[in-house]
Amino acid sequence: MTTDSKNIQSEKLAKQQAEALLPTEWGDFVISAHTDDMGDYTPHIVLKHPELDASTPLHVRIHSECITGDIFHSQKCDCGEQLHESMKILAAQKGLLIYLRQEGRGIGIINKLKAYKHQEKGLDTIQANEALGLASDYREYDVAAAILKSLQVEKVKLITNNPDKVSGLNSFGIEVVERIPLIIEPTKNSAGYLRTKQEEMGHLLSSDD
Repeated sequence: MTTDSKNIQSEKLAKQQAEALLPTEWGDFVISAHTDDMGDYTPHIVLKHPELDASTPLHVRIHSECITGDIFHSQKCDCGEQLHESMKILAAQKGLLIYLRQEGRGIGIINKLKAYKHQEKGLDTIQANEALGLASDYREYDVAAAILKSLQVEKVKLITNNPDKVSGLNSFGIEVVERIPLIIEPTKNSAGYLRTKQEEMGHLLSSDD
């Protein structure tokens, strides 16, 4: 796929299909669904503060779907805690959450559960994906950039530990003026997962990084 065709596809997937007010325990947000297909069961989701001001650098969290962590509070990862901590920040800073439907770093929930079985045998997350013949990370951020552009957001303060998100947005024309760390204390079950993210994937898991 050429760059131009990819940009066109991203813009289609960024199209807003519906929105409504969503009160949450952190405060009120406006929730919207973004896809090119009204019948899409898993559109990308945006939560934006009602008083969002796109003319200034905006606090933004790009969060890839994690059913096990976000919904069922799995302790194998820090995803759910990252999401909830982000919501607190975004409510306070009048920011924006983009919830991308790329479960399991893009491998989907079925393959993710298969990878879990390999992890039970001692493999780390990367090794488990490789055992399934998959890459460690298929996530992309072009649709997130297209959503931001559709909202006239040009500069962001990105809440992330993942340098790939920073470079990903920058490459699609969104300026990341600041990276805000999101440090979650490891648990017995998540320590290995976080170590792999830091040592093998380059995630910045210290506020000093």
